[in-house]
Amino acid sequence: MFRNIASDGFVFSDPQSPGDISRNSKPGCIIAAPSFPADTPGIDEDYVFNWVRDGAITAMEVAKADMPTRPGGTVQTLNDYVQFADLCHSNAQPPLTKGHACFNIAGDARPWTEQNDGPALQTITILAAYDQLDVGTQKRAVDLVNSNVAYLLGVYQGPTTNLWEEHSGYSFFARAAQLRCFEEIQGSTIVGIDKPTGLRPAIKWLRQALAGHWDGNTYISMLADPGDGSQPSPQNPVVSGYDPNIDIVQSAVYGAVPVTDTKLLATAAQLRSQWEEGGIAFYPINKADKEGFGIGPLFGRYPGDVYNGDTAHPQLGGHPWALSTFNVAELHYKLAGAIKASGKVPMDDLSAPFFAQSGIDASTAPAAAAAALTATGDAMMQAVIYHSDNLELSEQFDGTTGFERSVHNLTWSYAAYLSAMRARAEAV
Repeated sequence: MFRNIASDGFVFSDPQSPGDISRNSKPGCIIAAPSFPADTPGIDEDYVFNWVRDGAITAMEVAKADMPTRPGGTVQTLNDYVQFADLCHSNAQPPLTKGHACFNIAGDARPWTEQNDGPALQTITILAAYDQLDVGTQKRAVDLVNSNVAYLLGVYQGPTTNLWEEHSGYSFFARAAQLRCFEEIQGSTIVGIDKPTGLRPAIKWLRQALAGHWDGNTYISMLADPGDGSQPSPQNPVVSGYDPNIDIVQSAVYGAVPVTDTKLLATAAQLRSQWEEGGIAFYPINKADKEGFGIGPLFGRYPGDVYNGDTAHPQLGGHPWALSTFNVAELHYKLAGAIKASGKVPMDDLSAPFFAQSGIDASTAPAAAAAALTATGDAMMQAVIYHSDNLELSEQFDGTTGFERSVHNLTWSYAAYLSAMRARAEAV
């Protein structure tokens, strides 16, 4: 993962401008992956850019890793991250917004979409990293957080481009990330962090809005804008074939949705079943892994996915992703930890199918349920490790052969692994 984080002594060159040192990376830039078409035959995507979301998710793992410190107790990688994030924020000038999602490695805005989960995740990460920053960077961090929150308070009720950068509408994931951001700001004790009067109403509104994504069967990832000023309806999704969507689970991993929410668990159960034998988006590798090794399953993004890293040759059904699988494993670990802490299994008619996938029923004791959930998460983690290329992780695995595909060494894949293993350590 650190090979994808720039520093003053570890510099990336821009593959679109080779030899132009003015386009070299600035310290703190976190590239999505070191892959670009000329370097990756058969892949037409360039990932040598800094996505706000991916950077925040990655920097969170640095903040949680108990890294070696400089004199004064600071972590230089986190100082660099905040300073680069602040540079990108400054370069997002109108007509762009402070939700601009992607920047080149020198910190300039790349023509891209506005995605309002990014400032929320960035804020959450900066709050977690604050005590490991030097004094000057702490001041920049506070200013950046306050600017992010002010921006989000102006846009949280509106539509945005979603996590997968494919549709605009009312995003469950973005709302979950914004809710967590606002809740953590409200509880922050960092000197200088603003707590605008609009925070509490926004928290209440977002909780109600998230509940409005339930269609009676699953949480809908993206609701369409009615266009007439009325509230969006879960019976009017942005597009068909988009649900169940893995970003619902990611809303519990990175956002504010509780892992004990039985509607979340009902959605997660459907996610798993659609990629197992008999499911609408069945991956044959999941059957082979289960029968041959007792590992898996691997998870993709959503049933109608066609992205495989080569946009010129889409493939209906998509493929499993390392980060998706790690995120679902983390859900199991976090739920195991919650059950151990409370002594209660959140079992009802909605969550029963989810628990059944781990051999848990209404008679299972809490300690046994927690152990079973941990074992389920372990099997998912082991499938990714088994199919990795000598422990290096690409973005996707082939759904039939299990071999890696799409861009190589995806930064988020490693961050998702680390996050899941932190959750496992807390659970066991």
